[in-house]
Amino acid sequence: MKRIIIFASGSGSNAENIINYFNKTKTAKVVHVLCNSKKAKVFDRCDRLNTPSSHFTRDEFLLTGKILNFLKENADLIVLAGFLWKVPTEIIKAFPKKILNIHPALLPKYGGKGMYGMHVHKAVADNKEKETGITIHFVNEHYDEGAIIYQAKTALDSNDTPESIAKKIHVLEQSYFPRIIEEVIVSVNE
Repeated sequence: MKRIIIFASGSGSNAENIINYFNKTKTAKVVHVLCNSKKAKVFDRCDRLNTPSSHFTRDEFLLTGKILNFLKENADLIVLAGFLWKVPTEIIKAFPKKILNIHPALLPKYGGKGMYGMHVHKAVADNKEKETGITIHFVNEHYDEGAIIYQAKTALDSNDTPESIAKKIHVLEQSYFPRIIEEVIVSVNE
């Protein structure tokens, strides 16, 4: 059984969905959730789901090697679920094609530094896009530029607002993210 460590920054709805999904499979298990925000709601979700979680600082992430060493000892796969910091090169090199992220748009559109959450949905609405979606991709040294694993689309119309787009994206994230993570794990093991 593969060990997944999730990085999160916020409410943790995707983290909870992934934990619940893998609690019902023999493919993998979420063994830990790491979060860079002490007040994030993901900690409440982890407590409720009996999933170990811990907070870390920017220095621990970027300078000390503490997080890298923890990952090397405990993770087979890393999943970014609403995690907003850029992953250090040392971690990317230690886990090639083993770090997955989900982006709330159809990359390469609306990606890059500062493009997350409602910033993306507002840009999509402002540009009157006819469709948007999610992109699940491997993480590399650049924001949202890693190899695309999977994309799912949803239609938009002129009445869509950033808030309604966010709801459509959330449905796609909940439906596809855990399943695609499992497909990546299975394909690596074949």
